[in-house]
Amino acid sequence: MRLNIVSDVHGATGAIATAAQNCDVFICLGDLILFLDYDEPEHGIYADLFGVDYAKTYIALRTANQFEQAREFSTSAWRGIGVTDPEERWIVLQQKVREQYEVMFAAMPAPALLTYGNVDVPALWPDYLRPEHRVLDGEVIEISGQRWGFLGGGLTSPMRTPYELEPQEYWEKLFAMGPVDILFTHIPPLHPLLNYDTVARRFEIGSAAITSYIEKYSPRYHFFGHVHQPQRSRLRMGTTECINVGHFHGRKTPFTIEV
Repeated sequence: MRLNIVSDVHGATGAIATAAQNCDVFICLGDLILFLDYDEPEHGIYADLFGVDYAKTYIALRTANQFEQAREFSTSAWRGIGVTDPEERWIVLQQKVREQYEVMFAAMPAPALLTYGNVDVPALWPDYLRPEHRVLDGEVIEISGQRWGFLGGGLTSPMRTPYELEPQEYWEKLFAMGPVDILFTHIPPLHPLLNYDTVARRFEIGSAAITSYIEKYSPRYHFFGHVHQPQRSRLRMGTTECINVGHFHGRKTPFTIEV
């Protein structure tokens, strides 16, 4: 069975439309929205709202791990367009997110199995999903005699992205699935080679729960994304092959594997 898997789509609607070619099952591991484009700062929601110069400075602050300064800079930018109430800020952002989801889900191949990324807004997905889009989050399905487990979202972080879970909640959702043959998540296990982003020059957050799950249940594969330019894109943890399927926004091609 041939799988095409993508993650971290971040607005790449043109490329996603053909990402299911020549496969039996198409899988998307989330992060459909583009708030900031680190490679092309003129793209993304923040550039649309505040301009390219803002996006470049905001990216520089986040890349330097100066998250508090980045939040202060962002608050100032919102005041500059007359938005001071956090609730009003979300109303403005939600409209921009909706605009991206409308285009993205129209381009998303169908049928597809999907789960959420940390920058996604799960509450909005039902408005845009097509009939052959199946969303799985903390769920197990059986395909060709194999158990596939899916868990979306990220962990609480200084980034304060829309869909972050507390570590204990993530742990409970993961282990509630029981053993699987293939594990699909948005974030990687906790492992320095899988968590370090060589371009952003920082460790992204990996999950200790996933590492423990792999040690206990030894799925054949664990597929994930989240880290855009990892030091290692795949390695073995025991008998489990852990594979970062790649930054689709940058690659424009799916990760393909026979299972």
